Amino acid sequence: MTQQLLMIARAAGSAILAVYQEGPLQVVHKADCNPVTTADLAAHRVLEAGLRYLLPDCPVVSEEDPASHLYRQQHGRFWLIDPLDGTKEFIARNGEFTVNIALVENGRSVLGVVYAPALEALYWGGAGVGAFRCVRGQTVSLRVATPSAQSACRVVASKSHLNAPTQSLIAALGDALGAVSLVQAGSSLKFCRIAEGAADIYPRLAPTCEWDTAAAQAVLEGAGGSVLDLQRRPLHYGKSELLNPSFIATCDPALIPP
Repeated sequence: MTQQLLMIARAAGSAILAVYQEGPLQVVHKADCNPVTTADLAAHRVLEAGLRYLLPDCPVVSEEDPASHLYRQQHGRFWLIDPLDGTKEFIARNGEFTVNIALVENGRSVLGVVYAPALEALYWGGAGVGAFRCVRGQTVSLRVATPSAQSACRVVASKSHLNAPTQSLIAALGDALGAVSLVQAGSSLKFCRIAEGAADIYPRLAPTCEWDTAAAQAVLEGAGGSVLDLQRRPLHYGKSELLNPSFIATCDPALIPP
C-alpha cells in the first residue's frame, strides 16, 4: 500500500505544480479568512479519488471538503489530508508547501506522507514503520539527531507565528541548554527537519488544525521523535475539537523545559 500511497501523493503534487507554473494565481478566501487557490482544489480531487480507490471503505477527511469532517472519529480509521499545506508559501512562491496524507486509526496517526513537489522531496513513515526521505530519486532512512551538550539546540521557528509565548519558550531553552539557533522552514517541513536530523525542536504555541500535523507527526514518530502537547501527551486525532492544542515536536522530550 505504501508505494501506491506515494504515487497518489506525487500525482497531487503534479496537479499543484501545474497551477504553480502557469502564471498569476487565482486566490480566494474561505470563511475562516484562510486563502485557497485552484491548486488546493485540484490536489484535493486527485487525493480523494486515489485514496478512495486504495481503501474503498476508509473515509477521506479533507480540509477542502467541509462535508467530510463528520467522518473525524476517535474510533475506527480514516484518511486525514491537507491537499496543499502552506498555501501562503505557495502564493509567495518559495517552494516550501506540501501535500499531507495521514492514515488515522483509533485517534493515532499511524502512517503519514509529506510531499514537497517544488523541492522534489518526499517523506513518509510511522511509528513501528520507520521514516524515509526520497529526494530526486535518492531514498534514505531517517533518524532524529541525538542532542549534544556541546552544540546549540536547533529550534524550528516560523517567522509568521513567532508570538510571545514561543519567544518565551525559546528563551527558556537558551537558559536551560546554553545556546539555541533558529532553523526556518515552511508548512509540514518543520517536522521533517527534525525527522532528518537537521533540527531538534519545534514549538507551536499557536492554533493548528488536525490535518496540519497528522501526516508529519507520523513521519517524525517513525524517525524516533515525538509530538507532545504541553502536558507531554502525544497529539491525537478525531477529537470533538478540530483545532490541536499547543504542542512541541522534538527529537528528545528531555529538551522540553519544565
